[in-house]
This record gives sequence, structure tokens and C-alpha cells, in this order.
Amino acid sequence: MVDQSRLWDAHAAAEYDTPGEGMFAPEVLGPTVERLQELSAGGPVLELAIGTGRVAIPLREAGVEVTGIELSEAMIARLREKADALEIPVVMGDMTTASAGEGYSLAYLVFNTIGNVLTQQQQVECFRNAARHLAPGGCFVIELSVPDLRSLTPGTGGTLEHSEPGYLLVDTYDTLAQILVSHHVHFDPPVDGSRQASIGRTPQRYVWPSELDLMAQLTGFTLESRWADWDRSEFTAESRSHVSVYRLSTLDR
Repeated sequence: MVDQSRLWDAHAAAEYDTPGEGMFAPEVLGPTVERLQELSAGGPVLELAIGTGRVAIPLREAGVEVTGIELSEAMIARLREKADALEIPVVMGDMTTASAGEGYSLAYLVFNTIGNVLTQQQQVECFRNAARHLAPGGCFVIELSVPDLRSLTPGTGGTLEHSEPGYLLVDTYDTLAQILVSHHVHFDPPVDGSRQASIGRTPQRYVWPSELDLMAQLTGFTLESRWADWDRSEFTAESRSHVSVYRLSTLDR
């Protein structure tokens, strides 16, 4: 089993933030924060795997009370450079078991983070832990990509996802274990006619939407909404990602 706290080390934390670009781009982050603010309904919220505060900081700036759970000490340290513990409290621990109290109106997991949990049983425990934190009737929101197994050529186990000078991204699939490993290959500038390459690997367990819905049912949630993106666009068979909103039962747990 991969030690996720080692995977998200000081080097990863230092390179995680890309202000104004990628997942930090305003057109990506703005709708995310807007939807989460609406779903919080004025109550406190919990971010599982809060990371460096990409979502939590602008959400707090929008007036939402945010608490986080995070396994990586290095990621928390990066967050603390931008927001102190009074602004955004964080409990260090595993998002499947760590406790940050009760009574939240919303819990959320964004940008494929539930995939960092590499077994089905532990992913179910993420739902259970979210339920323990929520008030009855609270929401659990998950943003997740849709497995693109149709792109696999018969007889191969991988795809080239991105290529640019100095960088390649190759995804490989174990379709029995539902494990996708992203291989990030960086090439240094040529020296004496040769180039040195470094490789970083990030494993994820991919989850089909229907499997995610079953996990929700097992832990007291029902699917309330599913969109293709935070802009509430329609989720279709061609959608490459989804934002799923689950509602916790109002019955005593």
C-alpha cells in the first residue's frame, strides 16, 4: 500500500500551487467556491484532504467557516503560510478516520481526491467518516473524473495523456484492481547532448459513478444532484468528470 503522507511530501507541497493557472485558474476555482458556498447553507463546512487550501482559503474569504482534515504535514505547512489556525483549523490525520467534530452542514472532497484512497473498503470509510461529521440532512460533495477506459487500445494498458517540451504524462491502468497510475516524466535541458529524466508516480483508485452511488447508499446518503462540472452543466455519457451531491438522511444515526 502506498504511503500517501510520503507521496505528498515537502517537494510536492512546494510545487502544488500554480496561482492563476490550472486548477487555480479563476474559471476553475470560481464556480467551485460559488457552488460550495451555496451548498453550505450558511453553516460550517469540512474539507477532507484540505491540502494547501486551494478551495478552503477563497471559501473562507467568502464568509464560510471551514475546517480541514489533512494527512500530509508538508501540505499543512504550506497552507499555514497563507492562513493561520484561527482562520482555518486543520486536524492532521487520515480522512477515513480522523475526527474534526460534528454538526457540519457540508463536507466535500474535490479534484479526484477520493481516488487517493486505494481500496474500495477505505473509500466507503470516507463516506462513513463524512457522515459522522455531518448534521442530519447535511451534504457530502465529491468531484471526480470518469474512468476513460474507452481510450485504451486493445492489448495495451496505458495512454499518453499529455505531451509538451520537457514533460510527458502517461497513465497506466490495472483494470482488475481499478488502479490508475499517472507517470509524470520531466526532462531536464540537454547537457553535452544528453537529457536526464525524472519520473514521479501518483496512483489512484478510479470509481464509476454507479459504484460511488452504492457507497453512498451503504452509509446513509442519497444522490441529490450530479453535474458534469461546477457550472451545473448536464452530466451525460460523454462527460469526463462529475460533481455529485449526496444528502445525508435526516433520521437518527
